[in-house]
Amino acid sequence: MDNQKRILYVDDEQINLVLFQSMFNKYYGVTIAESGIQALNLLESMNTPDVVISDMRMPGMNGLEFIAAACEKYPMIDFYILTGYEITDEIQEALNQGVIKHYFQKPFKMKELSAAIEAS
Repeated sequence: MDNQKRILYVDDEQINLVLFQSMFNKYYGVTIAESGIQALNLLESMNTPDVVISDMRMPGMNGLEFIAAACEKYPMIDFYILTGYEITDEIQEALNQGVIKHYFQKPFKMKELSAAIEAS
């Protein structure tokens, strides 16, 4: 499993972290973080993931703020936003600028998310 894709999933809701990890851990190397700050710290200490998927609405630092900070140091990572809301102008702008590759709505569809991860 040396070629297994590595994913960092960021979400402030514990249930979402547990759900994501239980669904994807048998296919990918999954690391989870409860905030953008924790995720930035993890990026410093872990093997660089292939994919980062972040919730949009989190306290302190939203998903796009986290991704903008991470993208500066790790431009080789594919970043995705996961949100329970419709696409916003801010998310659309990040897509247009190539900051994120795609956005997904909660509840996410495992096949759709897996296809994006595999394409990364």
